Amino acid sequence: MLFLYKILILGTMGLDFSNTEIAFKGKSSLRLTKAYLLFKIVSSKTLVAVGSAVTKTALKLHLPINYFIKKTIFEQFCGGEYIDECDATIKELAKFNIGTILDYSVEGKEGDADLDRTAEEIIKTIEKAQQNPSIPFSVFKPTGVSQFSILEKANNGIEKLTPTEKQQYERVLARIDRICKKAYDLKVPLYIDAEDSWIQDTIDRIVEQMMQKYNQEEVIVYNTLQMYRWDRLDYLKKSHQHALDNNYKIGVKLVRGAYMEKERARALEKGYTSPIQKDKEATDRDYDLAVQYCIEHINDFALCAGTHNEKSCLNLARLIEKHQLDKKDKRIYFAQLLGMSDHISYNLANEGYNVTKYVPYGPIREVLPYLIRRAEENTSVSGQTGRELSLIIKEKKRRKNKA
Repeated sequence: MLFLYKILILGTMGLDFSNTEIAFKGKSSLRLTKAYLLFKIVSSKTLVAVGSAVTKTALKLHLPINYFIKKTIFEQFCGGEYIDECDATIKELAKFNIGTILDYSVEGKEGDADLDRTAEEIIKTIEKAQQNPSIPFSVFKPTGVSQFSILEKANNGIEKLTPTEKQQYERVLARIDRICKKAYDLKVPLYIDAEDSWIQDTIDRIVEQMMQKYNQEEVIVYNTLQMYRWDRLDYLKKSHQHALDNNYKIGVKLVRGAYMEKERARALEKGYTSPIQKDKEATDRDYDLAVQYCIEHINDFALCAGTHNEKSCLNLARLIEKHQLDKKDKRIYFAQLLGMSDHISYNLANEGYNVTKYVPYGPIREVLPYLIRRAEENTSVSGQTGRELSLIIKEKKRRKNKA
């Protein structure tokens, strides 16, 4: 099966995701070895669980471990602690025709002052993107600019909020509108990330409102759909109809999803039907069908395929070819996370497709929840760590034989 898959890749568009020379040409042998050691560690669920607990405890006790974190997992998955520290990563990716999406990954704040500061930092990423063509998009998480409880309470309708809660909700709306307006004014497309299902209806309503306001002429605001939810393909089609009825264009970032275990556990605990697909095959099917739907209606859409799945990337590349679209069509982008799936990102970019990397940044202590999720994701996603390790080993052997 793998042999046939490779034949299809090479036979259609020249894409070869197993080409490690291209995949790791941006990494020195030292960086490659450090990546190997890191993925070797995160291949163990036990080590990840223990390491996460020890790290959290050490930070609470203010033990001096920042340097260790920065030189290991932070260096692999983040661009820096501050926005300007990301410049080296932005420049390095640009050398290989890969764009950067600066992701200020501070989360879990509740006070209005902190939420306002986060909103201002997101605006800085938009301003930096406007100044640098190597940064084609900006992004933010709604929980970065809102109290989680307000999004959750509004999920069943804004009318159910108390007067005080409505004031808080209006402040959230004002922050998001300020961010979207800045993106609109500076013509910088903006991704709004998806989150837990029990706050996602609120987020969807807000994003639809922002798209209707700012996507009249071109796509500025993008919603994010997690296709491990069984209702998202239907939601995509309904969103399309809503856009047609209200004369605006849709921006969609398609991902598989990042909260599966938490979603299933909460559904079981509270006794409601899980929003998660019954199996991975159903998720893969809906993801590819959603990509196909967007391409078939591309005049109404702008699409970002956020995926580390080789087959889904190949599927989109084929659709681009089938519909005779330009590889550099600005309505179609691939995206992967910094530090993961370089074999996809670099090989797609080498073949001329639009490719971006999410580059998270922020103070180490504030970004720790993101880093822990990345480590846990690599242990829970079937084959992810093994694939990363096997490709790194292959490249190390190639370089040794070449020397």
